[in-house]
Amino acid sequence: MHILITGGAGFIGSHVVRHFLKCYPSYTVTNLDSLTYAGNLANLSDVDALPNYRFIKGDITDSAFLLRLFEEQRFDGVIHLAAESHVDRSIANPTEFVVTNVLGTVNLLNAAKASWQSEMEGKRFYHISTDEVYGSLGAEGLFTEETAYDPHSPYSASKAASDHFVRAYHDTYGLPVVISNCSNNYGSFQFPEKLIPLFINNIRNNKPLPVYGKGENVRDWLWVVDHAVAIDVIYHRGRSGETYNIGGHNEWTNIDLIRQLCRIMDRKLGRGAGESEKLITYVTDRAGHDLRYAIDSSKLQRELGWIPSISFEKGLELTVEWYLANQEWLDNVTSGSYQHYYEKMYGVK
Repeated sequence: MHILITGGAGFIGSHVVRHFLKCYPSYTVTNLDSLTYAGNLANLSDVDALPNYRFIKGDITDSAFLLRLFEEQRFDGVIHLAAESHVDRSIANPTEFVVTNVLGTVNLLNAAKASWQSEMEGKRFYHISTDEVYGSLGAEGLFTEETAYDPHSPYSASKAASDHFVRAYHDTYGLPVVISNCSNNYGSFQFPEKLIPLFINNIRNNKPLPVYGKGENVRDWLWVVDHAVAIDVIYHRGRSGETYNIGGHNEWTNIDLIRQLCRIMDRKLGRGAGESEKLITYVTDRAGHDLRYAIDSSKLQRELGWIPSISFEKGLELTVEWYLANQEWLDNVTSGSYQHYYEKMYGVK
């Protein structure tokens, strides 16, 4: 079995690569990543030398490159995680998100279709998406696989479009696909533009903690290791053409999460109770900021038996411990020096 994982040097992707390498030593895993700012091969330093791991630097927006790659490598499956994912960046530059998330996905679909057209049996194209495609919830209710799409940011609109293309290739060409839509991930190796690692780093350095609006927006949090396990289960046992929602059953308002994070950090750093909360600063709310996301993952639990393994409180504690134990990694990412890891490991830029 030869699996292509796109975006494998990123946050979620690196966990998926590591999981598949360790759980399926008979598989060959190829990691395709263009190493933009969010791609960091240091995330995979512990598996670099495994004989069933390969890394290829390449861009999913290059259709000719993908067609050649699929022809040469003869992949049996694709787990597609490569994407621009930060909402604030999508507001500043929507076109970049359209090119990577929509056109890049279509390029991958075309390459898979061309490679597998003579034999679809045993092949699988797995597209990882987000709960943000569903829009915003009120105080009650959960997103299900039947919830109508209602994206509110350029990021979520680009992911919604890519989801539709994946389904269209299944319906039109018979491509064997599955899709999952997940809630907010957290854990080790997350790029510190995202809330949890950003605030851990800011607290560590006594910098302000900027909170959008009143901090009342609600998110469902999913530990990235649990997400990697869910991806494994869906890839191997999910029904072709189906969508599965993956949620952590951990709803928190942003301000409650931040206060919990401050309490953990005060304890870990030996600071007085309430010291880190003094860094909280309220700022103008994000444009198009969805009020609440919450995932109903009962279909995944019912059909495939997956449930999250950990509570958010425990997962957050483990996450803080990881970042404090890996301050060199965090400093290298925030300084930009991590971008030289590829040159050091592979001898080219």
